[in-house]
Amino acid sequence: MNHDEARDERGATVRVVVADDQAIVRDGLVTVLGLEPGIDVVGQAADGQEAVDVVLERRPDVVLMDLRMPRLDGAGATAAIRAQRPGQAVLVLTTYDDDASIVAALRAGALGFLTKDAGRAEIVAAVRAAAAGQSVLAPAVASRLAAAFAGPAAAVTSASASAPGATPDGVFDRLTPREREVLALVTEGYGNREIARALFVSTSTVKTHINNLFAKLGVTDRPGAIRAGRRLLG
Repeated sequence: MNHDEARDERGATVRVVVADDQAIVRDGLVTVLGLEPGIDVVGQAADGQEAVDVVLERRPDVVLMDLRMPRLDGAGATAAIRAQRPGQAVLVLTTYDDDASIVAALRAGALGFLTKDAGRAEIVAAVRAAAAGQSVLAPAVASRLAAAFAGPAAAVTSASASAPGATPDGVFDRLTPREREVLALVTEGYGNREIARALFVSTSTVKTHINNLFAKLGVTDRPGAIRAGRRLLG
């Protein structure tokens, strides 16, 4: 039984706040999540500052956070929330057209990224995964993040991230416990099936963790992840 199934069987409700300045998008997300058993939308926000206020008041399990909003953008709102609620799970909503904002949100502590064209099942699964402390990163966003870390956006955000053979500053602290386990096994030369057997998860779950690692480490392939793992894990 996985963690999500256990939550459902216990009847635990995932409390969600939706933050998006586009009313049609916000209303759509609220409707989709509100129809799902075990998920309760406890607040909405039309800008970043309002998102911070609502989250601190309602204390949800998960925040769906738009990147581009007035008063305070998604990255800034994420940083403000995480400063006061370090364990808060934040899922960033993105059309992945602004690499610098995506990188900034990751550095601010976002747990994952959800594209605005995601279907209902994907949105619900992402919310449940985030509530269970799991990273969520769509493959399309993962590739953009990897490119961003290797390109000009990363150079602006962190000079060390663009240095040959370097990894972004503080990246190890942003890895989840499971991602650290996967990285250790990748560094030891384990294949996906071997990692799946060692951690008692599916190979598709392993692939998701590895995609997340690629994005966070700023690499685009397994050899790059192995080199990064050797530097981070000693």
